[in-house]
Amino acid sequence: MPAAARKPRPTLRPTPALTPRRKTFHATLLVTRVEHWWIEADTADEARALFAAGEGHHDAFGERVHVELDAILEDEAA
Repeated sequence: MPAAARKPRPTLRPTPALTPRRKTFHATLLVTRVEHWWIEADTADEARALFAAGEGHHDAFGERVHVELDAILEDEAA
């Protein structure tokens, strides 16, 4: 008696229609951080004026001390 040919059963995999599509969200954040700057001046008022004018030396980026979520925008591309 001849043997019957059998087709292998496909394994069940999630199809894109069954997998929920993830959305992309963008956010606008207000980030405050503390940085260390220094300047040489004769008085504190002179130092304030120089810092306000954009003068000064920056040691390193500071650490974030506060993050505030301003808005979340949903990606419109579908």
